[in-house]
Amino acid sequence: MGAAGMTANPAITRARALRRDATSPERLIWSYLRTLRQQGHHFRRQAPFRGYVLDFVCHGQRLVIEVDGAQHGSDAQRAHDAARDAVLGREGFRTLRFAAADVLRNLEGVSIEIGKHLGSPAPHPGPPHEGEGDDSGC
Repeated sequence: MGAAGMTANPAITRARALRRDATSPERLIWSYLRTLRQQGHHFRRQAPFRGYVLDFVCHGQRLVIEVDGAQHGSDAQRAHDAARDAVLGREGFRTLRFAAADVLRNLEGVSIEIGKHLGSPAPHPGPPHEGEGDDSGC
């Protein structure tokens, strides 16, 4: 329960747990994405958005990066991912999906692919999210 006796937003609570319990591939790609701040690209991790929790998002570039584990191979999960990507697409986001095994085996190739989708940093669309304190382009 929060300070006012209310429970936190479930999406925020879930995002915090996912950040705390990040997988090895997620930690690896997060380490890489943080280096992109030097180029003006600011990513958030496990960010709640429209009822979903996005693995990594650069709002300025409207780019979502997902690290998919083995469960994403099922028909039901593929259908869920397609619906989610369609919602994000309607909001102007592009989604890049990488298999967790690919991140572990070929981070260089994954980072090259991410770089292909990042343009010049855009002006920040508004004040930074609480706790971010960064006015970069994503």
